[in-house]
Amino acid sequence: MAKKALYAGSFDPLTLGHLDLIRRASRLCDVLVVGVIRNPGKNAMFTEQQRTDMIKAAVADIPNVEVDAFSGLLADYVNDNGFDMVVRGLRGTADFDSEIQMAQLHSILYRNGAETVFLMTSGKYGFISSSMAKEVYSLGGDISEMVPEVVLEMMDVFTERGDK
Repeated sequence: MAKKALYAGSFDPLTLGHLDLIRRASRLCDVLVVGVIRNPGKNAMFTEQQRTDMIKAAVADIPNVEVDAFSGLLADYVNDNGFDMVVRGLRGTADFDSEIQMAQLHSILYRNGAETVFLMTSGKYGFISSSMAKEVYSLGGDISEMVPEVVLEMMDVFTERGDK
């Protein structure tokens, strides 16, 4: 039986920590879908299409990874698309505290028995967050150690910073 996994997030922007988790998770399943969540309540720096394009460029060398965008409940997307597992990344205990509650909630919402699988972030990426990368970037700082090169190049194109 083929295993289909989902790694979902806003990815605004994709970081090296995200990419590390994608690479590692892709080895645990036959197909890994990176799901870009549409959240109209969040003030995103990049459009859904820009985030999707950045991720596709960054994962182009991983053959079993697909990129999709969705809105609404994560459980509905999981149920409607037949995922066997949902991958969540943990940077530390604070992440675990919130993620375990969400996993417990999802365990009653997933109709097909999908499991939540937690992967610890590699130590060298544990401090990186999309919010941190955006803040440093918006202030003109160097985020080349936080995001994949292709993402940084696309960020420069998608923002006024690329005009400088």
